[in-house]
Amino acid sequence: MAAPITSIKRIERTEMEIQQEKLADLQKLIAEQEESLQKIMEITGELHDIGALDALQAMLQAKEKITGIAVGQISREPVTNMLNNVMAAAGALTEIDPATIQKLTKSAQRGLQEAEQGIKQNHKTSALQLLKSVNDPDINRALTFGLNILKGMGKGLDTPAE
Repeated sequence: MAAPITSIKRIERTEMEIQQEKLADLQKLIAEQEESLQKIMEITGELHDIGALDALQAMLQAKEKITGIAVGQISREPVTNMLNNVMAAAGALTEIDPATIQKLTKSAQRGLQEAEQGIKQNHKTSALQLLKSVNDPDINRALTFGLNILKGMGKGLDTPAE
């Protein structure tokens, strides 16, 4: 039977040994990733040749000035109006049923396809044909839909804005 362990010796490595181990690990990693490192070096060389690295370095050195210009441009009235409009449109879209939007989008796509076919035929519509087309169920459905949209918009325009 073996003798029991009564003491544990802790081996402390010196700073030099730690550095040597790190260098060995780094050498191993470089050897494993040689192809990737070569590509990175080629890309870096190309960026240097076209002056992109100099431009990037200049941008980093002037970051405060660039930030000031960007903030100034973003705070201009047309940009803030655009951002407010985007947020309002996004808010409106969140209130609409996705199935309705999908149906409307598909209907518009089909309508555009038929419109393209009509353009290719180069057919003119007379006033009488226009009046008769109201009896076409598909056209009547689209007209009724459009009229209902206009009615709803009119009601919405009558109420004060929030």
